[in-house]
Amino acid sequence: MIKLYDTGAYLVNGTELVEDSGDAKLILRNMLGKDTLSREEAAENTIAYRILKNHNTSGNMEKLKIKFDKLTSHDITYVGIIQTARASGLEKFPIPYVLTNCHNSLCAVGGTINEDDHMFGLTCAKKYGGIYVPPHQAVIHQFAREMLAESGKMILGSDSHTRYGALGTMAMGEGGPELVKQLLCQTYDINMPGVVAIYLTGEPAKGVGPQDVALAIIGAVFAKGYVKNKVMEFVGPGVSKLSADFRIGVDVMTTETTCLSSIWQTDEEIKEFYRIHGRTSAYKELKPGKIAYYDGVVEVNLSEIRPMIAMPFHPSNTYTIDELNRNLDDILADVEKRAKVSLGGAVDFTLKDKVRDGKLYVDQGIIAGCAGGGFENICAAADILKGRSIGCDEFTLSVYPASTPIYMELARNGRLAELMETGAIVKTAFCGPCFGAGDTPANNAFSIRHSTRNFPNREGSKLQNGQIASVALMDARSIAATAANKGYLTAATDLDVEYTGPTYHFDSNIYANRVFDSHGVADPNEEIHFGPNIKDWPKMSALPENMILKVVSEIHDPVTTTDELIPSGETSSYRSNPLGLAEFTLSRKDPAYVGRAKEVQAAQKAIEAGNCPGEALPELKPVFKAIHEKYPDVDKTNVGVGSTIFAVKPGDGSAREQAASCQKVLGGWANIANEYATKRYRSNLINWGMLPFLIDEGELPFKNGDYLFLPGIREAIENKAGEFTCYVADDGLKEITLKMDELTDDEREIILKGCLINYNRK
Repeated sequence: MIKLYDTGAYLVNGTELVEDSGDAKLILRNMLGKDTLSREEAAENTIAYRILKNHNTSGNMEKLKIKFDKLTSHDITYVGIIQTARASGLEKFPIPYVLTNCHNSLCAVGGTINEDDHMFGLTCAKKYGGIYVPPHQAVIHQFAREMLAESGKMILGSDSHTRYGALGTMAMGEGGPELVKQLLCQTYDINMPGVVAIYLTGEPAKGVGPQDVALAIIGAVFAKGYVKNKVMEFVGPGVSKLSADFRIGVDVMTTETTCLSSIWQTDEEIKEFYRIHGRTSAYKELKPGKIAYYDGVVEVNLSEIRPMIAMPFHPSNTYTIDELNRNLDDILADVEKRAKVSLGGAVDFTLKDKVRDGKLYVDQGIIAGCAGGGFENICAAADILKGRSIGCDEFTLSVYPASTPIYMELARNGRLAELMETGAIVKTAFCGPCFGAGDTPANNAFSIRHSTRNFPNREGSKLQNGQIASVALMDARSIAATAANKGYLTAATDLDVEYTGPTYHFDSNIYANRVFDSHGVADPNEEIHFGPNIKDWPKMSALPENMILKVVSEIHDPVTTTDELIPSGETSSYRSNPLGLAEFTLSRKDPAYVGRAKEVQAAQKAIEAGNCPGEALPELKPVFKAIHEKYPDVDKTNVGVGSTIFAVKPGDGSAREQAASCQKVLGGWANIANEYATKRYRSNLINWGMLPFLIDEGELPFKNGDYLFLPGIREAIENKAGEFTCYVADDGLKEITLKMDELTDDEREIILKGCLINYNRK
């Protein structure tokens, strides 16, 4: 079904792979009848390399400085981004910037604060020359597909699922500060990423959908880190067997592999997508050169993919539905074992009580958002459910079309009525079910969703309140088959269905009549709407000469998601209030964190006021005593006091910058990890002036509550150090070593100045 190559490979004429073995050059010569390109020359023939080269401003393809063509954000990120940019001197959006409203769009909790954010967004779009998409019109990524994507271009979005590679657009999801840099005409700085071919052959079986293909790929590559921080380039004869919607459905899920970005070869199918949306000029044929070299290959036989399910609590915990149904006891036992790690024993968790007469019963089905809410997915679900009923027991089914144009076409072609007749509920474009702000299941309920993630609490339950529900990811087709079977888990391939494949007609009048588009014209006289919950960022100090860090949380889970660092769901209402949101930091993983961090922060505030930190935090007095035995000159004039956390592998999942900024506003000055799950989380730490330390795997030389002392930390950063002398201050000084991967010159300066705002402040 899926094969991972142990080496790189050459792709010849877009169809044939030659592994990079000792006789590769001979094989290539025999195929081509002439001398071939070097590996380095062939690497320049990937689609990814060419797009990156066209957007690189450094003149050095090893050290990229990228300028994007367009930006996009949603309503739990754009307020913080614009506030940061305003504090740094923003006068006008220099490139098209789209502000969508698909996360806090319900305006259901928190009084006026969510709609205040929307009015902030609209007035900023007017003032700075942007585009504003009102609530319920479209989820962020569907609007980008319909109205922004262009072959060969690059888009940066403040959402981790910013992926438009199927349309020939290289798109990346990053934390807000990276968008701030683009708004200030700065660059996105990375080393040239590796490029991995996702080589597709065959074609999907009837009933197999894009989520099935995506989950199969994620399950094969995630644990191995095979594509981590690399570009996934989809090539091969199987690409032409997939519709545009199908490709989009696979592409959006590439985020869950931890890749940097994705890109696909384009063809007439994608040209037709652009034609349907009235943007034929946005199409350009993209394909690898005659000989292209890839750093790795994921070979996928689409014909062998079967309906898949990702069991709690990660998209990589994958099985075929048939495999799960055959081995229910064993797999459910494994899920319970994983739950003990993911949930930390906070609640009792089991799915074994969902087994009825040897079948797995599901309480809820959701087809939604940027992954599931596409036209073809919903039409296929309607075909499966036509003339059936979802029943009148616990099982419910909700469907969220990804945009109003899709919703309108479903109404016009009758699929909307067919779905509603079954008992399904069809709702407006909304991302809530994907991040815990919509259709939260009952306690102990089990939900199957064609959405993007199934992390703990991602569906909205709260461990700290004794609540637990769980999500499995599936394709819309198998969710509909399960609904047709009254909630008993069923693969779509088990049903004999005639898929009608209706033609999609896009109506641009919806957006023309409702979306505000400044066409790049700023109005400096426009007054920005500020609600009472929209707050400025607090003052942040520059990196001190020496540093004392208290470890205030210690997390030993194999992976820590950004949802666990700063919970999603109802907390999103406070995303425009840095101090208010910070109160939720680690609340579902380590509820004592906020109190501990604030205690340490009091010491730093005392220093900034010219007072003795030991008076604000008496437990520092023996720490200073131990430090003075070796460093007698360290005092309140040359030291800073902050907090840090240890996590094995933090930062998987969402791009939200608040996973870092919330720690920062509570006095956090560093993270310590064995590795960082994603480039974007590490970038978030750096942009908020936090040190992304690494420590070798093994038994930690410190524990939660310990103090660490880093002498000369500022000088070490200035001198581009990769290793740092650190002491555990516990009845004396015990020396340990912390490490740090390479920083760019700009990143180093951001850390020295304390954060991106300080770096840019005029």
